[in-house]
Amino acid sequence: MSVGVDDSAPDFKLKNGDFEDVSLGEFTGKNVVLLFVPLAFSGACTQELCDISAGINAYQDLGAQVLAISVDHPFSLKAWAEKEGITIPLLSDFNKEVSAAYSAQFEDLMGLKGIAKRSAFVVDGAGTIRYASVSDDPKILPDFAAIKACLQSLN
Repeated sequence: MSVGVDDSAPDFKLKNGDFEDVSLGEFTGKNVVLLFVPLAFSGACTQELCDISAGINAYQDLGAQVLAISVDHPFSLKAWAEKEGITIPLLSDFNKEVSAAYSAQFEDLMGLKGIAKRSAFVVDGAGTIRYASVSDDPKILPDFAAIKACLQSLN
């Protein structure tokens, strides 16, 4: 069953690179941008999260918290953030449960099972999905102008 606009966002608790728990529920009352990325250290994923990190003020000005989720191990995500200067929280969906809950998972990508699809969701402060984009092409970045427009409409 897929999730989309006007659905309740599936809650989660994932580990960050320091093995601290981060949950969606922590951000109740605040808009959240969830970015699912296929694989740490890959070109398109690095570009996406470096660009978001460099432009994070635009999201903060719109009252949003940005979280990135990957199926990579927390140690890998921490090394990736340190190497590339990624400043947004990177969360490990190592058990591949959250990307599945958001219907944002490849059955098979290059022979690898359960890799997250490049996806973006805007979750409002009440926990409702207000924007959803799930791409079957891991090289296609989300429409960040549409994400910002959605955030603007929530303010």
